[in-house]
Amino acid sequence: MKITLITVGKIKEAYFTGAIAEYKKRLGKYCNLEIVEVADEKTPDKASDAEEDLIKKKEAERILKHVRDDAYVITLEILGKQLSSTELADHIERLAVQGKSHIVFIIGGSLGLHESVSKRSDYKLSFSKMTFPHQLMRVVLLEQIYRSYRIINHEPYHK
Repeated sequence: MKITLITVGKIKEAYFTGAIAEYKKRLGKYCNLEIVEVADEKTPDKASDAEEDLIKKKEAERILKHVRDDAYVITLEILGKQLSSTELADHIERLAVQGKSHIVFIIGGSLGLHESVSKRSDYKLSFSKMTFPHQLMRVVLLEQIYRSYRIINHEPYHK
């Protein structure tokens, strides 16, 4: 299976890049992982709602350029469905059984996702009602995808 992470913004801290590299290496055993970073837009202080929407729209255009029509898209959204690790593993396994060969996970920028990206989503996933930095969320998501494959393959994992 191919898994693509499309994320807004670059990772700057070495401790995040190290963790991402480690999970990318571990996931190589289970899937073909691709990470696509699209540029983020600078958000001015005290931006109006219209300015924020325009920023999200520009980021959305960059994101959607990388989404193929046949991909199953999972967006990370605060108002999405919260799953346990085993439920996420079941979801990924079900997609494979249904013949879905490409899953795209999308992490938005600091303002979140534009409605055009949310509309393209096949599944809205939430890790929490809290907001997390996108850099940290990338590490957490990769860890959960890795954990999912360990569960799917009946391999030990920490509960």
